[in-house]
Amino acid sequence: MTWTSWCCWTKWRDSSESERKLVSNLPYEGLKPKNQPNRRYAGNAIKTTKYSFWSFIPMNLYEQFHRWANLYFVGIAVLNFVPAVNAFQPQVALIPICIILSLTAIKDAWEDFRRYQSDRQLNGMTCLIYSRSQRSFVERRWKDVRVGDFVRVLSNEIIPADILLLHTSDPNGVCHMETANLDGETNLKQRKVVPGFSSTNSSFEPLNFSSIVVLSEKLSTTGFGIENLLLRGCTVRNTADASGIVVYAGHETKSMLNNNRLRYKRSKLEKKMNTEVLFCVLLLICMCLIVAVGHAIWLQTFSSVPIYFVPNSDGTFTSAVLSGVFMFLTMIILLQVMIPISLYLSIELVKMGQVFFITQDADLYDEEKDTRVQCRALNITEDLGQIQYIFSDKTGTLTENKMVFRRCTIMGTEFPHEENGEFRCRITAVDGGNVFSALTQSWFLFPAHFSGFFTEMLIACQLVINQPVSENHNVIYTEAVDFCVVAQETEVIPDHTLVQLMEEEEAKPYLDFFLAMAICNTVVVSTETARRQRVRPSSHSLLVTVRASEMGESEPIHMDPTDSPVYDVPTFSGSVQGPDEGVNSPSNCRATTGRVQAGSSSVAPEEVCYEAQSPDEAALVHAAKAYGFTLLERTPDHVTVRLPSGKVLEFKVLDVLSFDSIRRRMSIIVRHPRSKEIIMYTKGADSGIMERLDVAIKTQTDLDMYAKDGLRTLCFAKKVVSEQAYMAWQVKRQEAMSAISKKEELLMDTADDMENNLTLLGATGIEDRLQENVPETIQALREAGIQVWVLTGDKLETAVNIAYSCKLLDQRDLVFTFNMENKGACKTMLNGILQELLRNGSLESEASIGLVIDGRSLSMLLDDDLQMQFVQLCTRCRSVLCCRATPLQKSRVVTLLRRRLKVMTLAIGDGANDVNMIQAADVGVGISGQEGMQAVMASDFAISRFKHLKKLLLVHGHWCYTRLANMIIYFFYKNVAYVNLLFWYQFFCGFSGTAMIDYWFMIFFNLIFTSSPPIMFGIMDREVSAYMLLQLPELYKRGQHAGGYRRSTFWIAILDAFYQSLVCFFVPYWTYAGSDIDIFTLGIPMNTVSLFTIILHLAIEIKSWTVVHWVIMVGSVIVYFVVSLVFSALCVSCNPPSDPYWLVQEQVADPMFYLVCILTTVVALLPRYTLHALRGTLVPSDHLKARQKDQLPPHHRDRWLREYRSLKELCASFPSMSSSTVPQDTTQSPSTPTAPLSSSTRVQN
Repeated sequence: MTWTSWCCWTKWRDSSESERKLVSNLPYEGLKPKNQPNRRYAGNAIKTTKYSFWSFIPMNLYEQFHRWANLYFVGIAVLNFVPAVNAFQPQVALIPICIILSLTAIKDAWEDFRRYQSDRQLNGMTCLIYSRSQRSFVERRWKDVRVGDFVRVLSNEIIPADILLLHTSDPNGVCHMETANLDGETNLKQRKVVPGFSSTNSSFEPLNFSSIVVLSEKLSTTGFGIENLLLRGCTVRNTADASGIVVYAGHETKSMLNNNRLRYKRSKLEKKMNTEVLFCVLLLICMCLIVAVGHAIWLQTFSSVPIYFVPNSDGTFTSAVLSGVFMFLTMIILLQVMIPISLYLSIELVKMGQVFFITQDADLYDEEKDTRVQCRALNITEDLGQIQYIFSDKTGTLTENKMVFRRCTIMGTEFPHEENGEFRCRITAVDGGNVFSALTQSWFLFPAHFSGFFTEMLIACQLVINQPVSENHNVIYTEAVDFCVVAQETEVIPDHTLVQLMEEEEAKPYLDFFLAMAICNTVVVSTETARRQRVRPSSHSLLVTVRASEMGESEPIHMDPTDSPVYDVPTFSGSVQGPDEGVNSPSNCRATTGRVQAGSSSVAPEEVCYEAQSPDEAALVHAAKAYGFTLLERTPDHVTVRLPSGKVLEFKVLDVLSFDSIRRRMSIIVRHPRSKEIIMYTKGADSGIMERLDVAIKTQTDLDMYAKDGLRTLCFAKKVVSEQAYMAWQVKRQEAMSAISKKEELLMDTADDMENNLTLLGATGIEDRLQENVPETIQALREAGIQVWVLTGDKLETAVNIAYSCKLLDQRDLVFTFNMENKGACKTMLNGILQELLRNGSLESEASIGLVIDGRSLSMLLDDDLQMQFVQLCTRCRSVLCCRATPLQKSRVVTLLRRRLKVMTLAIGDGANDVNMIQAADVGVGISGQEGMQAVMASDFAISRFKHLKKLLLVHGHWCYTRLANMIIYFFYKNVAYVNLLFWYQFFCGFSGTAMIDYWFMIFFNLIFTSSPPIMFGIMDREVSAYMLLQLPELYKRGQHAGGYRRSTFWIAILDAFYQSLVCFFVPYWTYAGSDIDIFTLGIPMNTVSLFTIILHLAIEIKSWTVVHWVIMVGSVIVYFVVSLVFSALCVSCNPPSDPYWLVQEQVADPMFYLVCILTTVVALLPRYTLHALRGTLVPSDHLKARQKDQLPPHHRDRWLREYRSLKELCASFPSMSSSTVPQDTTQSPSTPTAPLSSSTRVQN
């Protein structure tokens, strides 16, 4: 028997492999590898390391030399080996670049070693492989798996390779697989046994397998596809065991082929820094030219050759011009430090430190999900401080994406379910009194809707409350708290009117509506005890854990309801979710099944778990179950539902028309078990259902009301299909599925042919509440100068309602809505708005402008002929809301704004439909939400709540940008200031390239003495505290306009470096002028005062001092003197013929040395210190004012902030008032931190 596969990822493998044939390895067990039939295929061992033991050095050097700066320094070191141009000992010239290359290599080696450890752990995992000799499945390691082996995977085990499914324990030949490790999806996917291979009643015997498996891109009607493959890295769920033959192993598996490395991004600051490096290169060339020309002129001043000139080997002397050329090269070697060799490595270390502090921020930790912020792109942390535009998804990003069934309309009658919206039991403080109070209050609010499980919660809380609890006790009521938190997502309180209508004889339309809700979905049902969630304690055994400070360990208290007081509490006929459900898959809901009957007070003890692809489907299934339509089982062939009467119906599934973003609906075709009719139930957006109705009921009014209330709407419809029509359609469907070209289009056409002449059953409204602090976060981001856009796929009315709720739109805004049918009308409105804004310039100052665009109009506005006007209008808008936007439109909007306006953009989302938008932005942020992890895997940073974006940008973004910008400027200053000492000395040594500082001191200066302070400065400096940055978002604006790293700032630092180098050279030079000291004795005070000046220069720039700052700053000076004294005492012949032996000891014993150091340092730093003092006094920056206010006593500081916010709100209410009018502290100078944060207005307390 031969099977043929058309696996969709075959084309990514070896293109020369048009067909892949494999057979069972069992007949060849024990033979040598060269005799194995599947030997040419890859093994299952994984190697993700970049290097091996022997290839590490050449490969690492090859990678490092891709950075042109390293090539530059290697070239300088090689140039120093040329005798005619060498500036110092050739071996010494190699030390700096060797140290830099070595440190980088150590870092790369450590990272690769961690990858090696991960590979070793993965390859060492165990699995079950069939052995012919033992005639059973035996335990082997993953790396021993080969193509052609038979592997068995048990429930909750990870699949070791791509396996062709041949047998499962499921009687329907189905295996459920979770692909979260592969694509981030937390819902379960079904895989089927190869058709016609394994009988459901027979056991699997690998020895009987004699088929040839052929994998090809060519389609075969008897073949298998992706639905028959278990993929490596996925996890088997809800299936006791599954067996099959390995078809792809190791690096040929889909998970490894899709394992792309993180994309590399260059930050905006790094791009500007490279330009400054080029300026330094030009400056270096100019200085070397000056020395070269000066040396040639100096040689020509001699009438005869001096006796101290050394002739060439042939007795001749080099000409003045040629000597100038050689001197140019010599000076490039001598002044090479002008280009900061260690800057790139220092930046990497600084960013690693910044990332560490971001990830360790307790405010960005989510206790509910037990997740911290993730920094997936380590090289763009400073870009967080320069964001100008934020593009956000709505569902799951601004909202919880935890759906609550709120309303429904059936046959034109609306049922509000008001009690279901009011039942929200949230517990914020976990102590006995609060838990008990919250539970009892909810009980008395809805006494008819609580189950026996709720009674046990009350018993548990009362039991613990009766125990003496001191302040040091921490009482944790796991079951009670989690029950109340999750109940609002799965509890559905039935509408009494609707329940009564369902009991009447003419209730068929209502029954059809809930039947459609129960079966028209992709929800997977499970009753397995071995689950991916932790199992909730039995309803008959409640576990309450009490932790006390004096107790060494937790003491569990097991309670039995039979021993507890009896509470007369009627049960609730809805669903109850376990406390630990949804940890890994938030849409997974465990529920106790039951049925709704008048006067019923009992609930069946049976438990089912619903694995939903989306929270919407989970909410609908739970709502149907609350009315007695309980989904019991779903297989590829049938769906089982229990009716309110208690009877069980098994519907045969004929076909499923899956949901897609174009049709915006899904359908399931079933055969009714009683009437034997073929019925199609359809669910989808109103735009995808209403246009295909045959019998329409007046429901649009209710849908509009739901949308205005911010509810997510879905319509349900039904169609009875005749046998002849279905058979004719089925032929077309099979032809479409067997098509080689345009398969997707043909399948969509067949779906459209069937989904017409529908009968509307009703519609639902599901609430997706805003996340915590979303309005406050958006308001703060706006105050920071960031434009916030929302791009969502929801309908316009729903999105607008949420926009007003989250303060994206304000009631006072002038909102323009683009909802056009044709491009001409869209263009006319666009031009009309622009002309009105240009003609009436005061319109923008009097009212904020909002823009609402639907998906159809957005596609028109993104056309080439309207893009310019569209962008022009967007720049004048305070808010932009795009509705019904597709993933492609989202990415196009982000790309358009980023390219046309040259702005820094950030995109944030939580689902797979946000991936394109996240990747198109300069910074992508993913939210680990309810829709899988695709957004997180494609992002640069990952957070768990939208509110965390506030601190991530306003605090950490500001800090990262300011710190790194200041550190880079300081690095350039430091190197220029030190190198210029050698340059000035050339004017007094005949431009001969002589250095008055020992070469070893020159090397130690940058690599040891002054390397740690700038790194510490880049990681730990804090210009303004986090509290003030959050209270005054206006302070963020400086980074948006590159205020911390301007070209002028760079050149001011360079000019200051030239001045300080002049002082550090000439003050010691004039001090020792006329004396008989040697060259190194003159260089020691110059080197020392240069160190003091550079260190104290940094001290002036540091905004916040900690113990770490003092230790590193003082430690650098101590290390300098210790190393200098030791080196001077040991260096007897380090640099012949001149050696600095004992020179440092002689200098430190001379009082003149200390006087020179103090005087020179003061004179060198006096201009910068004076400039800082005058600027802080006369024109203080906003950040300086904020820092001054932060130093006030807390009550004075908070009072000032309240006054400032009050006056700012007053100014916002009256736009004609000056924006600079802000409150002043009555006890401080008249200045306040905002933009601008100064005014003559004074508010009295």
